[in-house]
Amino acid sequence: MSDYFTEMGWTPLGDGEAPNHLIQMARFLRDFGMWDLIGQDTELPPPASKNAVANLPEIKIESGEVKQCPVCLKEFETDSKAKSMPCNHVFHQECIVPWLEKTNSCPLCRYELPTDDEDYEMYRKEKKRAIEREKDLESLHNSMFT
Repeated sequence: MSDYFTEMGWTPLGDGEAPNHLIQMARFLRDFGMWDLIGQDTELPPPASKNAVANLPEIKIESGEVKQCPVCLKEFETDSKAKSMPCNHVFHQECIVPWLEKTNSCPLCRYELPTDDEDYEMYRKEKKRAIEREKDLESLHNSMFT
């Protein structure tokens, strides 16, 4: 039977060697969800997937509509083409495509398009599950104590 260190792939500390307390603190913060509270999840999301950007519907601006692009603040010309996000916000193609090449969200409402980054997609699913768990717990609590 192998010992603990062999099973875990670790080596025991040598004589006079001290453990790295910073790594232990980082693991503690991560394991108990404190990483979010100290702002380590504030990096920008990855770009939207190329497939999602390519499949954005293209709409034609009608003559009666008076709209402006929220990015460049120029009004759409009559009979011009524009891109529509799933959240129904409309942008010039030359405005929204460079934006989505940098981040995956709508500039107005932060609606997120899918990305090609598997880690970020897993993070999004976990974040959504955490919100659902909170709602379920609140619903359970309300059903028990009301």
